[in-house]
Amino acid sequence: MKIGLLDSGVGGLSVLREIHRILPTASLHYVGDSAWCPYGTKSPEVIQRRVFEIADYLLVHGAEILVIACNSATIQAVGALRAEYPLPVVGMEPGVKPAAERTRSGVIGVLATEASLAGEKFHQLVSAHASGVRVITRPCPRFVELVEAGLLDGPAVETAVDEALTPLLEAGADVFVLGCTHYPFLKPMIEYRLPDGATVIDTGPAVAKRVASLLPASGAGYPGTIQVETTGELDRLDALLPRLLPALNVSSAACHIGNPLP
Repeated sequence: MKIGLLDSGVGGLSVLREIHRILPTASLHYVGDSAWCPYGTKSPEVIQRRVFEIADYLLVHGAEILVIACNSATIQAVGALRAEYPLPVVGMEPGVKPAAERTRSGVIGVLATEASLAGEKFHQLVSAHASGVRVITRPCPRFVELVEAGLLDGPAVETAVDEALTPLLEAGADVFVLGCTHYPFLKPMIEYRLPDGATVIDTGPAVAKRVASLLPASGAGYPGTIQVETTGELDRLDALLPRLLPALNVSSAACHIGNPLP
């Protein structure tokens, strides 16, 4: 079975990594919309149009399950996709519920994009699962820029991480939610800059388990193929893949989907 994944750029490769880890025989076809990255600062209408265009592309190429490996795209388009397509559609959502369950201080920090934090779905999550817990949000557009540039450590990353974490730590947060699929690539640096006892929650593994639950049981087999395409520059993608997906056998290609940026 072929699993199609889409994201605004390379961030969703963190989800692909988790899916491949527990489903090594599945064929994965990923499209990163780097020509339109970031989604987090774009309008709901633009995000939804792009998601439908890429979803159509993945379906034409044989996807039987769609994974919206992008929090901003999930918030703006997953409901419409599920209404339109007669196949499983798996989306992302910030791990507010597990964060609220694990906090000891009663304060959790959510690192996400502007689009994710402004969406009604996020506010519903907080209302449903974080009653009695203080939820502090922090948009981190710089994180996306760093990952898209292949910068996962070093002074620039340390500065960006410290700027994001400091106000949350000062407010007493002890659990930190990674609300964008780009952010797990910075998780080692985030954890390094946090005090002992702090917890970082990445929902990628939970999404991978959800995808696995939708597949028929299968025994051992040959490793599945991993195809990664970009609407951006192929040379840039090829430079990033060894950093983001080391030791995985990945084929890469450029693709054109829909209209160019206005």
